[in-house]
Amino acid sequence: MDGTRGTRELAAALARLKTRSGLSYQELGRRVFTSSSTLHRYCTGKGVPGDYDLVVRIAKECEADADELNELLRCWKAATEQERGEGRGEDQGREQTQDQEAAPTRESRPAPAPVRRRPPGTRLVLAAVMALVVLCTAVASAPRESAAVAVPAPLGATGWTRAPQPVDPELFGVTVNSSSGAMPSFRTGALRLWDSETRWAQLEPARGGHDWSTLDRLLDGADREGLPTLFVFGGTPSWAAPNARKAAYPDGSRAAPPDDLDDWDAFVRALVRHAGARIDAYELWVMANHDHHYNGSVTTLVEMTRRASRIIREADADATVVCPSITGLWEAKAHEFLLRFAAAGGYQHCDAAGIKLYQRRISDPPETMLEAVRDVDRTFHRAGYHLPLWNTGTIQTLPLNDPLREDTAADHAVRFYLTGLYARNRNLARMYFYAWGNGGIPVVLQAEGRPPTRAGLFVARLQRWLTHADIRSCGHGPRNALPENVWQCEFLVPAPDGTRRTARVRWTHTGTADLPVGAGARRVEYLDGTAREVDHRDTERVTERPVLIRYG
Repeated sequence: MDGTRGTRELAAALARLKTRSGLSYQELGRRVFTSSSTLHRYCTGKGVPGDYDLVVRIAKECEADADELNELLRCWKAATEQERGEGRGEDQGREQTQDQEAAPTRESRPAPAPVRRRPPGTRLVLAAVMALVVLCTAVASAPRESAAVAVPAPLGATGWTRAPQPVDPELFGVTVNSSSGAMPSFRTGALRLWDSETRWAQLEPARGGHDWSTLDRLLDGADREGLPTLFVFGGTPSWAAPNARKAAYPDGSRAAPPDDLDDWDAFVRALVRHAGARIDAYELWVMANHDHHYNGSVTTLVEMTRRASRIIREADADATVVCPSITGLWEAKAHEFLLRFAAAGGYQHCDAAGIKLYQRRISDPPETMLEAVRDVDRTFHRAGYHLPLWNTGTIQTLPLNDPLREDTAADHAVRFYLTGLYARNRNLARMYFYAWGNGGIPVVLQAEGRPPTRAGLFVARLQRWLTHADIRSCGHGPRNALPENVWQCEFLVPAPDGTRRTARVRWTHTGTADLPVGAGARRVEYLDGTAREVDHRDTERVTERPVLIRYG
């Protein structure tokens, strides 16, 4: 079967299931966590789901039988193989570019970013704005900046300097949205298991009857790659809380604690005994302040935390216990929940605190998350705790957003992790990008079965830049002798002669700025793998895509 035919047949099969279910596109999309417009494209042959898990979720909501699932898999494979074949040449070329250092010449400097097109109706307004900018910049002193410098910097971004500290590779984590055992083919530092068919209800479908097959595939894959794994608790089985509200998943799991906490103890004990040292850390509940995931009392949540922590530490003293993650941190009620959990003693039982960091809008600069980090830091000070913060995910409605442009997605992915490094002064220790394996979200690092995207390759390049590096400062704006829109983190990186030399990563949250590279600069490197030699007389145009400047 060719890919075009496979796409048509997949669309027809999905459309039949959707019609038979009687569900609207909006309702079915809500149940499988994708937008109604995206679902409509799949059912009309104008698009193909990036991962088979989404196809399965659609089929399950429409009560497909085993034969229909097999037929969907056959059509999906044919459709995706065609897409893969069309994109293979471009993707392979991109990977080769990433893995090769360009000759160190000025000619290797990338061309300027293309000008963004704007609707015709904005031209008169833009002309007036640009006239004002020209007037202002005519009297401005160096460094020379773009008009975008007028955009305020995100709140909560406090610069800092301290003794050099190692950049932990485990900062660069990803959440795995796959149950196959496949692993990222680009460099990453840690894995988190969620939306990976490893909810409590799936691992213990009947009291005392465990199915570890999916978990074992994932843990074996992580072990092969040498990646530390964070297991996430959530999704109480229906048998353990039959009268509770259903969770936001199609497996019948419940958004509530079990009726009998002895069932909780038994599951935690069985999991830790089975997994052993293959699980490095445990997140004790997902989105604990979101009714779709947990609607029990704070008192019960603290008791579950206390019990699980005791069981885990008795079995594996080296495991990291992460307190239940809290989402919605842009709103006061999330901080009130955090304070109630703290007042009840919840954080006494954990090594780290789970939080969900994300922008207010998916298109906002990643640096805007620093405002939420600042507010969380203040709340923990009020509560009297100073635990390491682990950012373990994003907002539940993420899949309902449209994809970002490829260039924007790649820039944002890299700056997601740089924002984590910038927030080191607020005790942010781990960043799990959501997600690996999922092709239906606004920023895709790598859909399972496909090559890494530009975003994934750029994230890998950032990690190569910072291998064995120590970080010693981050800052932005005039307080750090930089333009308002420019951000910088400074590192000590290994040199070929065995010494450690200064390197700086610079970027903007919006617009551009032309800056001197500075005394001692010798090389500028770009995320696409190219580079150029420089000296102190050169300037570099800093953009929303980070660059590395090496000194010494």
